[in-house]
Amino acid sequence: MITWLFRSRETGKLTVAQLPNAPLIVFFAAIAFRWIFDPTRTVGTIVTAVAAVALMIWAGDEVIRGVNPWRRILGGAILTFTVVGTLMR
Repeated sequence: MITWLFRSRETGKLTVAQLPNAPLIVFFAAIAFRWIFDPTRTVGTIVTAVAAVALMIWAGDEVIRGVNPWRRILGGAILTFTVVGTLMR
């Protein structure tokens, strides 16, 4: 089960995490900006939207192109959580 879940279909190695790609870097940058500067009103809304969209793009990409089932499940869970969280606001 562990081998099936975590083995990369591309390299054959066990893969739990990878270096962040562009959408994830944008997400982290937006979160850091929001945490450091605590923007309000329009700027705060824009930063929050940028973070949410970047995270949804990353998660959708993981669902479609994840290297193993773990990455696809993780992407699906994060995508669901982010969409539901965004809609509940």
